[in-house]
Amino acid sequence: MRGITLIELMIVIVVLSILAAVAYPNYRDFAARAKRNEAKAALLQIATNQERFYLNNSTFTADMTNLGFPVAANFTTETGSYVVTVTAANAANFTATATYQNADAEAGKCLTFTINGTGIKASAPLADCWTRTR
Repeated sequence: MRGITLIELMIVIVVLSILAAVAYPNYRDFAARAKRNEAKAALLQIATNQERFYLNNSTFTADMTNLGFPVAANFTTETGSYVVTVTAANAANFTATATYQNADAEAGKCLTFTINGTGIKASAPLADCWTRTR
């Protein structure tokens, strides 16, 4: 009469299944928010470096090496989820864009982030990705 019964084992499996069903979606949301924060941080760093470059040269630049990045054009964020580019850089303005690279549910939420030389932030397809918490 020692050991566990089949009913006790099934109860443990049901409890673990319920915990997994709650934990996994929360984990996916956390991972998606971390990727978004990585893209936003890269764009804010570009904006800061562009302002510094403008103070010294009276123009903005599309060359990322002038902004302290190791590549001249596009670069990928640390997790490889977003590709960041600087376009339309001239004496008056610049636009930096981070584009999501994976074809999953996150692409339907926050596919692109942009920031320009006047500090205007935008995102697509949802307009609230810069402040979105879920």
